[in-house]
Parts: sequence; structure tokens; C-alpha cells
Amino acid sequence: MPKKIVFGDNAAKEFNYPKNSLIITTTTHEIYSKWLEYIGITNYEIYDKVTPDPAIEAVEAIKKEYEGKNISAFIGLGGGSSMDVCKYLGKLSGIPKILIPTTFGTGAEMTTYAVISFEHRKKLLQDEAFLADAAIVDPYFLPGTPFNIMRNSACDAASQASEGYDSKLANPLTKLFCREAFEILEDAIVNDKPNLLPYGAMLSGIGFGNSSTTLGHALSYVFSNEGVPHGYALSSCTTVAHKFNSSIYYERFKRICQKLKFEPLKLKQPLDQAADVIMPDRGHIDNNPIPVTKQDIIKCLSEIVNGNPWE
Repeated sequence: MPKKIVFGDNAAKEFNYPKNSLIITTTTHEIYSKWLEYIGITNYEIYDKVTPDPAIEAVEAIKKEYEGKNISAFIGLGGGSSMDVCKYLGKLSGIPKILIPTTFGTGAEMTTYAVISFEHRKKLLQDEAFLADAAIVDPYFLPGTPFNIMRNSACDAASQASEGYDSKLANPLTKLFCREAFEILEDAIVNDKPNLLPYGAMLSGIGFGNSSTTLGHALSYVFSNEGVPHGYALSSCTTVAHKFNSSIYYERFKRICQKLKFEPLKLKQPLDQAADVIMPDRGHIDNNPIPVTKQDIIKCLSEIVNGNPWE
């Protein structure tokens, strides 16, 4: 877990930020200027050109651009991409990292994971050096979030919690966090209580961040590589993976996706070719509760693209 976790109303506003921090974000000036006004930070640099699914070349370019400017801390402000870039920069430079999520889905502020693209393919990386020095979770950022972003983020968090519970690396403590996270997220989504999403996502990050996600995430990356938002891809992929694994969360996760009104996915590449891309993802597949073959993956992909996983 991060060295320091600050959660609740005004958490981001009351935090004492280091001078000459570099704020890393993906959003527009109109949006992040309101965020900066709220948190009250002064004496900072800002980098706002981070794109979804950031590439290693972009991370290295940021590092080079700000070398010699005596940056005291990296502040990842935004969704998973902003925080992943912040994490990787911290690993490369040894500069402290402060993570402030605004979309409440990835749980990235709590984990030792980062997703970075190498040669146009997303890779899940794990390193203790990615762990935040401080994680700040403030519900202030939830109102006004576009529906699609909130929907994808909520699905992402529920997917992580349920896959993390099923992971071969899970233990009683991680299962405790994952189970509690899923119950909170399920209540938030099914019963229209969005104010619960930040807390559920935070607990999900602690739970799966110390176990692992599994087959659903492995399946999702071929769709993300074709431009499908990560949470949207997980709606079908985790549903089908839970069915394959006979997960206790299969029916409940399916009900969440029905509530969020996701539509089935399409895949441009042949299923056999997509399976070849997925199979080397041992970080997810090896932790799946049931052994997975290439034919299993092709069958799962077929269920995803040739039917409706939530029927």
C-alpha cells in the first residue's frame, strides 16, 4: 500500500503539496484549471499532453523535457493513464509520486502496477517502485464526470475486485478487500449510489493490487489495442472469463453490466491471431484460478464477439 493514504471530503484540498511539483494530466485546460483551483496548489509545472494508453516513448520524452528543472514530486492527476505515466517517471527518476484519481475505476493510486504501451501494445508492468508515496482519494472529482467515463470506470473497478478475489495469488486479506470492494461497487451501480464509487474503487485497488487480475484482463487488451476503452472491454471480457472460471461473481457481475447498458464488442483481427497476442500475457493467465489454453481463449473470444455475454 502507499506510504500515505488520504481519503474523504476535501482530502485533495487540504494536502500540503511540495513546491515545484510536476502535475501530469490528460484532460483539457478548462477542466484541470478548476481542479487546480480546488486543490489550491501553487508553484508547480504542468504537463497536459498525456494520451490514453501512453507509450514508453512519451514517458521518456517527459523525463528528458524536465530533467534539470529540480522537480520535487510528480503528481498524477486524472485517470489511469496520468497515474501510470507518473508511476513510470518516478521509477526512472527516483522522484516521489503523489497520485490523485478523478475517475475512480483503475485503483491505480493503490497499486504497484502500471500499463504502458510498447510498440503499440499495452503491457501490464509490476514493480514496487511504482507504489505511490501518497494517494489522495477525494469524492470532489466525481460530480460532472461524463456518463461513459463513470460507467467504464465503475466496470473496471468491479472487474478488478472480482478477478482479484478469484486470483491464485489471493489470500484471506486480499479477498477481504476485494469482497468488500465488490459489495460497495455493486450497491453503487445497481442501486444508483455513485457517491460510493470512490471508496469502492480504493478498496478494489488495495485488494487486487496485492493479488492480481486474471483472464478477463488478459482478454481485454486485444480490444483495447483496437481503441476500445479499457472498462468497456472488461464488461464483456470479465463476464465471459467469470463464466469460464465458474466464479461466484459471474451472475452479479453480469447484472452490473446489464445495469450499465454495455453493448457487445467486435474485434477486427481473426480470433486465432488475437489468441496468439493474449497467450504471452502470463502475468494474468498464470494467476487465473483455472488453467487456460489457446483453444480456451479462442472459445472465450468467440463468445464475446459472436453473441451477447449478458443474456
